Amino acid sequence: MPTEIFDAARFVEISERAEYCAVKRLKDIVKLKLHTARRLYTLKVEPVEAEELIKKLQCEIREI
Repeated sequence: MPTEIFDAARFVEISERAEYCAVKRLKDIVKLKLHTARRLYTLKVEPVEAEELIKKLQCEIREI
């Protein structure tokens, strides 16, 4: 089961150990999915916030 994260700072911290981050852009929201060795972490943000957050991530970015 995926674990939903609500804090963007914690999401960036987890990205240090993630294999990659999948970005799924929907109409009014962007879903970010961090894939680690053991777990999938998700975060839902506004499109404007997503662009800033993606720049801070420390893993490979994959657009879905």
